[in-house]
Amino acid sequence: MYNIRLADYVPEPKPVTGDYLVCAHYYAAWKKGAARLHNGFDDLHDYPERTPLMGYYDEENPEVCDWEIKWAVEHGINCFIHCWYRNKENEGKPITVKDLRCAHDLHEALFNARYQKYMKFAIMYEASKRWGGTNAQDLREHLMPFWMENYFQRDNYLLLDGKPVLFVYDTWNQVRDAFTPEEQKAAFDECREYAIRKGFKGMIFALMNNTMDPAEQADIYARGYDFRFSYSLPREEQRRLPPEAEMLEEHKRILEKHVKDDPMRYTMTVCCFRDSEPRRTKAWVDQGFNFKPEYEWYLSPESFRQVVRYCRELAEKLPEGAIGKKIIMVDNWNEWDEGHFVSPSCGYGFKYLQAIREELTRRDNLPDYRLPQELGLGGYNTSWEIPDFTGVSRKDWYALR
Repeated sequence: MYNIRLADYVPEPKPVTGDYLVCAHYYAAWKKGAARLHNGFDDLHDYPERTPLMGYYDEENPEVCDWEIKWAVEHGINCFIHCWYRNKENEGKPITVKDLRCAHDLHEALFNARYQKYMKFAIMYEASKRWGGTNAQDLREHLMPFWMENYFQRDNYLLLDGKPVLFVYDTWNQVRDAFTPEEQKAAFDECREYAIRKGFKGMIFALMNNTMDPAEQADIYARGYDFRFSYSLPREEQRRLPPEAEMLEEHKRILEKHVKDDPMRYTMTVCCFRDSEPRRTKAWVDQGFNFKPEYEWYLSPESFRQVVRYCRELAEKLPEGAIGKKIIMVDNWNEWDEGHFVSPSCGYGFKYLQAIREELTRRDNLPDYRLPQELGLGGYNTSWEIPDFTGVSRKDWYALR
């Protein structure tokens, strides 16, 4: 039956409903040559459990994006936060799409996807020092106009209270070090005024930051950020592959501590696992990347479900107006090689997505678990070294485990 075409295109999504914006981080590195820092799927041949259930794919294909939208919204993820990279040599200059790294996920895929109306999106400005930073003039004259024209004004960009949300990843403090706290707040306030002139009610800035230090938190908000969030799990104890029961309790403990210390302006992130083994290569070591074995940890889908449930219980107890009552974040949709993903895979099927659906939604839909190859669709890999799996049965897919 697997060579018979049973559908002309990706079946239309049937979104589940819920009370939260469930925002999953999205790493676009799966167009051949786009990542530059690694080899994408070609680094994963020895890790068949990390093979996506649709097979290796060319991420710039809008049909691939429509499958991702369908699987996400049918399980409660209703927003993708796309990593946004500016090339270092473009810093301080006018921006075009050609000046970006891995922009295909938005400009080639999502913006041409048939089902994009079902999925909200936002961008996370990746400001680590290998990518372009900014200052007040550049933010005002180059970044904000580009973001406004290309993203914020689109119908499905993430708004809170009529304000576009910009996520910022500044772990190396490239943005912070370009400003004093007063200067950064003033620059952000200029951006808010600019957004108001464009018809919005302002702007919201969110920083990836795991600090428990009250003084550091105060500095973040003095700089004009509206709330904080985590990317992956901020481990307290670095030990390779700790027992799952310990990781489950650590995850809960970290969430509870953040919420207790910063209840109004911290939004929780649920994480499934983290294992960067494919990136721990000589090439990456030579580039200065630090992927040590002691960072590796796993939660089974059932333990992940318990974390999601606990996150919901904490969110329900937050004060009115707290950002954590609106947004729950998921890390990550598709970090296949860095080793944290909830997207359907040969190793875990849809189990992580099912945990999200069953704990964070009303479960008022019927997800469609037919795979592209079962409908006679596919052929999404024209670039990667191994062939795609069009025509392969579900039984054979799971034999890859």
